[in-house]
Amino acid sequence: MKATILNAPRDIRVEDVPDPTIVKPTDAIVRVTAACVCGSDLWPYRGINDVTEPTRIGHEFVGIVEEVGAEVRSLRVGDFVVAPFMYSDNTCPHCRVGIQSRCSAGGFWGGEDRDGAMVDGGQGEYVRVPLADGTLVATREVPDDSLVPSLLSLSDVMGTGWHAAVAARVQEGDTVVVVGDGAVGLSGVLAAQRMGAERIVAMSRHEPRQRIAREFGATDVVEARGDDAVSAVKELTDGVGADAVLECVGTNESMSTAIASARPGATVGYVGVPHGIEYPVRDLFVRNVGIAGGIAPARQYLPQLRDDVLSGAINPGLVFDLEVPLSEVAKGYAAMDERRAIKSLVRP
Repeated sequence: MKATILNAPRDIRVEDVPDPTIVKPTDAIVRVTAACVCGSDLWPYRGINDVTEPTRIGHEFVGIVEEVGAEVRSLRVGDFVVAPFMYSDNTCPHCRVGIQSRCSAGGFWGGEDRDGAMVDGGQGEYVRVPLADGTLVATREVPDDSLVPSLLSLSDVMGTGWHAAVAARVQEGDTVVVVGDGAVGLSGVLAAQRMGAERIVAMSRHEPRQRIAREFGATDVVEARGDDAVSAVKELTDGVGADAVLECVGTNESMSTAIASARPGATVGYVGVPHGIEYPVRDLFVRNVGIAGGIAPARQYLPQLRDDVLSGAINPGLVFDLEVPLSEVAKGYAAMDERRAIKSLVRP
């Protein structure tokens, strides 16, 4: 089969790799019908995260179940399924409290499982899914193709934006600031709107992203960065600051902006993968500002968000503004790297 391989920084190729097979009785084989490029894929693509050898890449996909292992009980051949960006058994002590992203038996796509068997990346034609019962969420009926982008977003970005809002303890009537206008930040705007926020301030300097943010529920847009962005938030809130802040980037600048934008007693929900962040502990202490978040347990939120998509309540697939065939996946990476695209959808 064909699959995407990251060979070195900015060296993305589609190569022939072995077709996946059932290795364990808890496995399933999924034929990928849509995948995508994630903002976090850009860290190794840009060489910020080390790339020491050719690596399968991609962790967001939807598709059709082609085969199931002998012990798989909740899925059947022909099911349309959404795969979270990590696989999990959904039964371990961490999963049972809703943190499937720390499953004691789970892991990431594109490497080896705990027994050394290859786990495919999501940007390919087929994927062997370990722990299929605990990982995959089915729609049973194959959805209309118009719903596929929104269902695909539930693999990661919508669930991650939702986790930021949950971690920030967004409540009905809140003023919420969202730092970051990538697909996760835009999803965070939508999550805050669904949770009843009265005012949502999106930080964005790009008109196409501002447009989606407003469609998702943003009431205000701040185009500044750093201290100027914080001053703009204070002006919008009569000097008080935000009731909740969603940090969706992962840099020290974005985290500093998020913390400084929070009112005393607020919580910053962070989901941006941290790179070089230093926390101002004394400031947090003095103002009673909390920080919560981490790797989103996308599997925890998937059933609810799936139902919201199927009912038409949300349309998070608007974050996809470029579609490429698998053979041209490198163009999808380049477009996101150069900020010509918010998020690239890939069709095998």
